[in-house]
Amino acid sequence: MNDVDPTELASLLCSRLCHDMLSPVGALSNGLELLADEKDPEMRQRCFELLEQSAKISTDKLKFFRLAFGAAGGFGDRVPVEEPQALVSALLGDSGRIEANWSMPGHELPKPAVKVLLNFAQIAIDALVRGGTLDIGAEIRDGASEIAVRAAGPKIAFDPVIGRALEGSLEPGELTSRTAAAHMLALLAKQTGGGLQYALDADSLVLGAVLPQDMSGMIG
Repeated sequence: MNDVDPTELASLLCSRLCHDMLSPVGALSNGLELLADEKDPEMRQRCFELLEQSAKISTDKLKFFRLAFGAAGGFGDRVPVEEPQALVSALLGDSGRIEANWSMPGHELPKPAVKVLLNFAQIAIDALVRGGTLDIGAEIRDGASEIAVRAAGPKIAFDPVIGRALEGSLEPGELTSRTAAAHMLALLAKQTGGGLQYALDADSLVLGAVLPQDMSGMIG
């Protein structure tokens, strides 16, 4: 499935963003309503804590999607590696359900490589329904950015349709808000002359990408 209307793809990516933002923004709205009616000081303090938590989650998600889906114009062609690390760490939160391990190059990565890394991380996190470990690595070698993300845990949940999206082989009707991000990565890899791959077994999912380092004018 190669001929996709860019407007349709953008619309589906926006739908995905709105779906993921609905819960924390809705919590903000509910918290404000509770605060308006609550008189007990202890409960009001609890409302403030919930509002602060929901505001942080909303901000973290918007920052993530800005780089994962959008142009993120404030960064130029390269992004400090601390940015994707911070964004993924924010997605994981403080529950300890998923342990993240990093192996990153130098100080910067090309923006399209960061886009792939963040989307891979999101797919891997979604696959770890019972928690586990998330290994994220990237390096610049032989004029190309190489990205690898591995999710390992007691149960891996991975939709094969997302796999087909990464391969650029979606069937008609399979491009949805759930598969749009993976399809975007397939288009990016094709435009750069690079490639994506994945491997799945009972307790792990591995996602890999190779993208040429000279990616001026590509999705970014």
